[in-house]
Amino acid sequence: MQETSDARLILEDGTIFEGYSFGYNKSVAGEVVFNTAMTGYPESLTDPSYKGQILTLTYPLVGNYGVPGSAKENDMLKHFESDQVHISALIISDYSFKYNHWNAELSLDDWLKKNKVPGIYGIDTRDLTKLIREKGSMLGKVIIKTQDCNFFDPNNKNLVKEVSIDHKKIYGSGKHKILMIDCGVKNNIIRYFLQKNSTVIRVPWDYNFFDEDYDGLFISNGPGNPEMCTETIKNLSLALQQDKPIFGICLGHQLMALASGATTYKLKYGHRSHNQPVILAGTKKAFITSQNHGYAVNDQSLSDDWVAWFSNINDNTNEGIKHKTKPFFTVQFHPEASSGPTDTDYLFDEFIKLL
Repeated sequence: MQETSDARLILEDGTIFEGYSFGYNKSVAGEVVFNTAMTGYPESLTDPSYKGQILTLTYPLVGNYGVPGSAKENDMLKHFESDQVHISALIISDYSFKYNHWNAELSLDDWLKKNKVPGIYGIDTRDLTKLIREKGSMLGKVIIKTQDCNFFDPNNKNLVKEVSIDHKKIYGSGKHKILMIDCGVKNNIIRYFLQKNSTVIRVPWDYNFFDEDYDGLFISNGPGNPEMCTETIKNLSLALQQDKPIFGICLGHQLMALASGATTYKLKYGHRSHNQPVILAGTKKAFITSQNHGYAVNDQSLSDDWVAWFSNINDNTNEGIKHKTKPFFTVQFHPEASSGPTDTDYLFDEFIKLL
């Protein structure tokens, strides 16, 4: 076993978990959340929606299949959701120092060091998850050796500005022109559109897109409080006055709701797992979905032009909205999440049909 140093996870309620450090040797602070996926940590750690957060993986052993290489496809890293690790720190129960997978090129430890992200293992993640489930998501800090730092609430920052692209970028040359507002988009969303004979025009979160030539508008996922994206909300409110199809996922769903006059609120601990059940409104048809968000749309705040489209079976929170007359719809979950079931990826086809 490699040499390790003492590390602690300190929560804002005073709870302390003792562990051992791996990855980058630096103390950090953020919001502590958990993910219940059994596999897929390369995808989760590169998901921009985790920006500013200390991620707990509930699966007991992490690192045993290593990290894939930096091969590219369509000008994107083939095996990741973005070009960098976005979490502030990683918390796991047991770390495997030896990895073995045909596609792996480096260890999780080396990958975290390369991206300057600290990790801590030896934590009872079951106990930590129970605590978060009871008290809700809370601030925390990972302290390496004696390097202390202050608590930090990432929801008070415009995290979207930090993860969005800073210039227009075009992918593919297909028939359908999709203007994508990048609030922290996952690469797999772009891959889905490219598979469907589309050209993706990816623009920054605050981009004035009304002079662009496009067939449909897509608003991506992203991190943090949707109310921080005032420029995006303003642009979307103008887009809602037009008739071109609009599709939003995750944060894009919340931003569309805000642009339509609805409100959002912070969930107690958010939905961050691969087995969230949602039901289609007015039916008994259910879907198992992948989700990663800390805020939700208030059903009761929807205007008369909109209807609730999906709802969460566990807590009855809103999972999608749809305009009554115009080709606008959004979902809170991730239909592109190939690490779990893909039975909601038909939504991409529905959007393409509208174009």
